[in-house]
Amino acid sequence: MTNETTQSTTPTGTTRTVAAYAAPRPKAPLAKTTVTTRAAGEHDIVIDIKYSGICHSDIHQVGEDWGSGTFPMVPGHEIAGVVAEVGPGVTRWQVGDRVGVGCFVDSCRECDNCRAGLQQYCQGEGGMVFTYNDTGRDGRPTYGGYAAELVVDEAYALRIPDALPLDAAAPLLCAGITLYSPLAHWGAGPGKKVAIVGLGGLGHMGVQLAHAMGAEVTVLSQSLRKREDGLRLGADHYRATSDPTTFEELAGSFDLIVNTVSADLDLTAYIGLLRTDGTMVQVGVPEKPVSLHPFPLAIGRRSLAGSAIGGLPETQEMLDFCAEHGITARIELIRAEQINEAYRRVLDGDVRFRFVIDASTI
Repeated sequence: MTNETTQSTTPTGTTRTVAAYAAPRPKAPLAKTTVTTRAAGEHDIVIDIKYSGICHSDIHQVGEDWGSGTFPMVPGHEIAGVVAEVGPGVTRWQVGDRVGVGCFVDSCRECDNCRAGLQQYCQGEGGMVFTYNDTGRDGRPTYGGYAAELVVDEAYALRIPDALPLDAAAPLLCAGITLYSPLAHWGAGPGKKVAIVGLGGLGHMGVQLAHAMGAEVTVLSQSLRKREDGLRLGADHYRATSDPTTFEELAGSFDLIVNTVSADLDLTAYIGLLRTDGTMVQVGVPEKPVSLHPFPLAIGRRSLAGSAIGGLPETQEMLDFCAEHGITARIELIRAEQINEAYRRVLDGDVRFRFVIDASTI
């Protein structure tokens, strides 16, 4: 716990004042500040944040690329830390436990999806509550991991296995589960040919996970610039999509393609790379709608699908899988005052493969 975290009592109850880095308005640089959060309730834990990953979606939300945001905005949904305090009704955690928090901190808990452990697809009123840039069910704005601590319901924290270093585990809470979920759901494994489009923060996790699952893995990237990185991470093949022969030679090759990039790609061309009954899954989200001719879907009984992160059980499964197979994100650790520089570098593609903030510098 940092000495910049204090508790106070207001007319609406007990609150905490927490040191954080926030964007004061849309597209503005992030700056050090303090935010007011709730204190630990009956079933809450207080996490002393150790590390917080920088996801490209943080930049999109600060820039309001996906719609209007709530400011000041404290981004961060790749959070790794240690339990510093527990509410009186907490049964799952003890002080000192290693925990993580991903993209959501609450859901309705009652709809079919929540009961099935698919909280990311919550169908209750308001849906899931995002870790930041949202309003909690207590009416307070949610603030993310670019902060000294986080108060969260005990049910929405995940156990980080001892085999995973906290700094390199932080990006697993978004990048890791975003790739693990579609790979597991669509059966990546021995005998399957899987293509990962893009070798960035998401793609480099997809290569490692698909390889560990036993699939034959191909990276499809704009250029061959990261070829050696991809092969070291477990790719069997690495092809440049800027070369037209790639689409000719690989036509009808893959059981599963996972597209991790947020660019406006020619989806019709990528669909043509699928085998009969193959599936292309979108996890990257472009700013604008994309177009697709349905003909290659029809003639190959192919599918175009989407996938969003994972529920709590699957995210824990992913963390345990990564611990078992020695999988972590490749990271560059930065100080909090380097956040704005890191944002610029992400936009320039100058990171291999994930920035992680050392929260002790907040």
